[in-house]
Amino acid sequence: MQKKNPLDAAQVFEVIKAFSDEIPTQAVSFTGGEPLLHTKFIGEVAKSVKNLGLKTFLETNGTLYEEFERISDAIDIVSMDIKLGQNLFARHEKFLRAAQGKDLYVKIVVTGETTPEEFLSAVDLIARVDREILVILQPVTPVKGICAASAEKILSFQAAALRKIKNVRVIPQTHKFINLL
Repeated sequence: MQKKNPLDAAQVFEVIKAFSDEIPTQAVSFTGGEPLLHTKFIGEVAKSVKNLGLKTFLETNGTLYEEFERISDAIDIVSMDIKLGQNLFARHEKFLRAAQGKDLYVKIVVTGETTPEEFLSAVDLIARVDREILVILQPVTPVKGICAASAEKILSFQAAALRKIKNVRVIPQTHKFINLL
C-alpha cells in the first residue's frame, strides 16, 4: 500500500489498521532516527494502536526521558541503546528509571575499539537502576573503517556483565545479515 508523505497520525493509524486486519501483527514499532523527537505524533498513533489490542514497541537512544514520560502509558516494549563514548550516562539513567515497569532491554554495540572501562561503566549504570534489565551485546558489523570485536572480547564482556546483571545475551546485528539496511 503506497501513500504520499507526510501522513498525519490518523492516516498512519488507518494504514496500520488495514495492515493488521490483513496480516497477523503482534506489535507496531516506532523507530528512528529518534522517534521521541516526535512525541506528540508517536503518542497519538500509539494510543490508537493499543485500542486495536496491539502492543507498541519503541526503539530509542534513551536520552529523551521527559518526552518518554509524556507517552509512556502508550508504550509496552522499550529497546534502548547505550552509545558508548558519548557521555550521556546521566540522561540514560533518568530514561531507564522512567522506563522501569516496561518490557525493557538495553542494547550495547561493541566494536574492536570498545574498552573494558567504558563497557563496564554502562553495565554499572544499568545495574544501579535494575539488575533485572535484559542487556543485549551486539558485535558491530565491520563497515566504513569500524573494526569488529573478537569473539574472545565479546564473550569476556558478557562474562563481566553477568557478574552484575542477571541476563546478558549476545545477538549480532541481524538486520545487516539479511540486508535490511
